[in-house]
Amino acid sequence: MSKCYLTTPIYYVNDRPHIGHCYTTTVGDVAARYQRLFGREVFFLTGTDEHAEKVVTAAQEHGLTPAQWADRNAAEFRAAFALLNISNDDFIRTSQARHIERVLRYIAKLQEHGDVYQGDYTGWYDTSQDEYLTETVAKESGFNSPVTGRPLVKRTEKNYFFKLSAYQDRLRKHIADNPDFIMPEARRNEVIGRLDAEEGLRDIPISRASGGGVGGWGIPMPADPGHRIYVWIDALFNYLSVVDTENRREFWPPSAHFLAKDILWFHAVVWPCMLMALGEPLPRSVYAHAYWVRDGRKMSKSLGNFVDLDVIRGYVARYSRDAFRYFLITHGPLGSTDADFAHAKFVEVYNSELANGIGNATSRVANMIAKYFDGRVPDPAGVERHREHDWPSICRAAVEAAIARADSFDLRGAVDQAVGLVRRVDGYINLTEPFKLAKTIEKNPAAKGELAAILYHCAEALRVASLLFAPVIPDAMGTLWKRWGLAAPDPASGDTLARLAAWGGLKPGTAIDKGEAGLFMRADPAEAAPGPA
Repeated sequence: MSKCYLTTPIYYVNDRPHIGHCYTTTVGDVAARYQRLFGREVFFLTGTDEHAEKVVTAAQEHGLTPAQWADRNAAEFRAAFALLNISNDDFIRTSQARHIERVLRYIAKLQEHGDVYQGDYTGWYDTSQDEYLTETVAKESGFNSPVTGRPLVKRTEKNYFFKLSAYQDRLRKHIADNPDFIMPEARRNEVIGRLDAEEGLRDIPISRASGGGVGGWGIPMPADPGHRIYVWIDALFNYLSVVDTENRREFWPPSAHFLAKDILWFHAVVWPCMLMALGEPLPRSVYAHAYWVRDGRKMSKSLGNFVDLDVIRGYVARYSRDAFRYFLITHGPLGSTDADFAHAKFVEVYNSELANGIGNATSRVANMIAKYFDGRVPDPAGVERHREHDWPSICRAAVEAAIARADSFDLRGAVDQAVGLVRRVDGYINLTEPFKLAKTIEKNPAAKGELAAILYHCAEALRVASLLFAPVIPDAMGTLWKRWGLAAPDPASGDTLARLAAWGGLKPGTAIDKGEAGLFMRADPAEAAPGPA
């Protein structure tokens, strides 16, 4: 069984999670669920980044120690991911001993190889992002943070440096030789443009003096406790530290790092160069998505329009966590452009693709089977091609397309194959009109065989569609499988999409429970957006 290692960034614990954190993690979760369904052994990692200077500041503002503040907000992230049914295999905290021990080992190795040295550094520091910016980027942003707009601070420090400059040519060649290394293409072009525009990569500081606002919080440099390892260097190592064990080492290198575009440079330039210095294989892909806005406006605390954890709970309580996951994946900023979280759009998508889509189609078919075949899956009598609908071929093509799209992290494209099958079933029902055909059976008994073939094809196509939907809306598909007498896929027992989606998986005679309500009940478009739950 092939291995697949997927990661999210690890998130700062200076505040509670919001839609940005939940989006990236849901993307990772859906990608992981697809890969498991394809028969691969998946390791999916998320967690929290705890050694930032702003964590110390936030803790002080709340009268807590950094460790207490980190504990509180790490629990909030765990709760948020549980709320959204995230299937991560591990949750790393950078304050954990297992991480710290390995980071010290990696830094010591870099020192032994001559890739780390001590010197003085003067630069523009973005306190809101805990990072130094180059002179060029600082000037372009008006000496304000490109992310938050807060003023940059000119700092001079004695630091340990990593010889980033020594790996520029190797990195540039790797990017040229591996088109999928940075995705999507717009992000790749952005990194190449910046590499080509700068006067060569500059060595970067990887430590800070312990008195520089962090006190004793953070990982000390090996043999020099007067310096703490810079938070971004510490954090990047999490991807390796978690799997650098006897029973997990085979998962390296990662298939993909999922992250937002604001941290692309660290992941696409600094991190791979550090891995080269350590002699480690590079990740297959660094996938940097765009941002969410809300109702056409940038989200900000001053505007009060953040989709924070309380708002997310409100949407989950009213529409279900599946519905929230579905909107994130199908209308989120996975490409290079930002996406709008607009309530009207959310309801429109919910109604058209869930309530009136898979929800309505499964209800219609189950109700007709209950009415015309006593709630038992009818026997199509060997009929596979019906009314010019070659359903086995249609479903096989949808499955193959979904696999190809999910493998290239086009998650919306993978889900679209399921949506397309549902629409074809609806069109087939409109074409064949089984409800009218049923009325002719008394005069024409042969019509019952025709009706059986129609409803079997509908039900079996929806079963295949349910497999493609499952990574995105697992709760609803689990409910459907129980109602239709189907076992949930079990990758550990050899269940794979290719085997499960083979035509004929729904056996004639199987009892179908139509359920007391549809999988998704239609929402009122006039209803106001949910408040905090």
